[in-house]
Amino acid sequence: MATPVLAEWILSVDTDTRFFIGIEITTGAVKAGIFDHRGRMLAAGDQDFRSWQPEPDYIEQAAVEIWRSCGVAVRKALAGAGLTSARIHGIGFGAPSSLVALNANGAPVTVSPRGDDEQNTIAWNDLRAIEQAGRLNAANSDVLKYVDGRITATHQASKLLWLKENLPESWKRTAHFFDLADYLAWKASGQDRRSLSSTVCNWLYLGHEKAIITGSLGRWDDAFLEQAGLGDLRDEQYQRIGRVIRPAGEALSGGLSESGAREIGLKAGTPVGVAVNSVHAGGLGVLGAIVEGRAPTPDVLNARLAVVGGVHSHHLAVSREARSVPGMDGPFYSAMIPGLWLTEGGQLAAGELIDHVIYSHPAASQIRQQARKTGEAVYDLLNARLDDLAEQVDYPARLTRDVHILPYFNGCASPRADGALRGSMTGLSLKAGLDELAVQYLAAIQAVACHTRHVVETLNTHGYAIDSIFLCGLGVKNPLFQREHADVTGCRVVLPREPESAMLGSAILAATAAGDSKTVLGGMAAMDAHGAIVEPVGAATKAYHDAKYAVFHRMHDDFVAYRETMTA
Repeated sequence: MATPVLAEWILSVDTDTRFFIGIEITTGAVKAGIFDHRGRMLAAGDQDFRSWQPEPDYIEQAAVEIWRSCGVAVRKALAGAGLTSARIHGIGFGAPSSLVALNANGAPVTVSPRGDDEQNTIAWNDLRAIEQAGRLNAANSDVLKYVDGRITATHQASKLLWLKENLPESWKRTAHFFDLADYLAWKASGQDRRSLSSTVCNWLYLGHEKAIITGSLGRWDDAFLEQAGLGDLRDEQYQRIGRVIRPAGEALSGGLSESGAREIGLKAGTPVGVAVNSVHAGGLGVLGAIVEGRAPTPDVLNARLAVVGGVHSHHLAVSREARSVPGMDGPFYSAMIPGLWLTEGGQLAAGELIDHVIYSHPAASQIRQQARKTGEAVYDLLNARLDDLAEQVDYPARLTRDVHILPYFNGCASPRADGALRGSMTGLSLKAGLDELAVQYLAAIQAVACHTRHVVETLNTHGYAIDSIFLCGLGVKNPLFQREHADVTGCRVVLPREPESAMLGSAILAATAAGDSKTVLGGMAAMDAHGAIVEPVGAATKAYHDAKYAVFHRMHDDFVAYRETMTA
């Protein structure tokens, strides 16, 4: 994914321009982007890393390989930009909530039933701990109220309990359990400072409560650790899971260590910011844009929702005060923007659902062949097909008047919080050509948008006033996705100037750590910027989508009724 150098812009860069590196870890690659103090990306580099699947639902990685990949990606970005390491004034990290195990010397400890120490990271989407999550939920700890009453196999407490019960030798050998983002910041700086972004959301740390450790913010919940069968972590005074928890973007003492600088390819002493979850990095990279002259104050942010999309999608909203929203995770204090409370929802299938509808259709091979022949993307070809079909109707959305999809193919995270829900489709015929594929693709996008509308309405009945959706990732290059989300939700859709929003969010942490911005929110205002804004259209389309939205709810009710009938 090496990004071409912006040659004309480089020629105009003042020699005093300060640059920052934002690193984003995806499920299988490291991406490093170089940004200036205004959030313009100069160049980027990437590097893949491996995963192992020793058993179904197990996904393991090597933390040291991810760290080395950071160095490769950074060097590629520097080469692409034509910059030396001396021009970089800060670095920040965003990574998914994978669990890293290290011994007292910082060497890897296996998390694999195969016993290979190299495989020392349980990936964020590993589901081996489903049974442990069920037992933790049955304990009904008070701290579960921050995750709508239940944790999942992807939460760190579930993974830790699995390790303790299934790999007791690894449990004994491990001196440090890191969230991946915090591990990378530790490798860079040598400073063991955990992030509120990772610990509050994924470790059920109480970031808003009075600190019991000097230099830290918040506290671990001792009662929960005991109920979870992890009381030894409490008895050790949290040495293995983090004694000092700090807000995102705070400078880690000393910056890049000598070894960290040598390995990642930058100068020793370069400021390093406390890291964040990669989803939160995406939110930081879009929500701060100044729109119509309005800077991102807490009151302005109360009307904004970040939709960080991909295979799954996350909905991120922040507020000045704590708000408990049924079916949503949170409120999490300082989990994304220091000093503000985060409410977080999710779609368990968004991009994955759209792709499933396309590639499970009988005409999938035909559209793939056409894409190979023309060099165009499948989405672009389908969008063009829909444009042709739209000439037959009053407005394009009406093509799906008989085709409806319930999007819960993997269950519903928010706001229904029912993992047992499943999807459905109505209006099928025996025709299975490209036209039918295009209409079903449109219906899938509308279904994802209906889900987002349900999230927006739920947030707005609990103190938010969402009227703008800021897209990150999925949909930022698809005008059909943007149009349908605006029309279905009734919100304007704001696109980012910089499509690599998660890398930008990590760069904002770097700029904050370097002192160029006094706060993360100030860094967002300085470096985020919007691109196009898509407004919802007229009354006829609104009435149509109101009807589609009613069908969306009716399909859910019908599915529940079918389930109850079959259970009886």
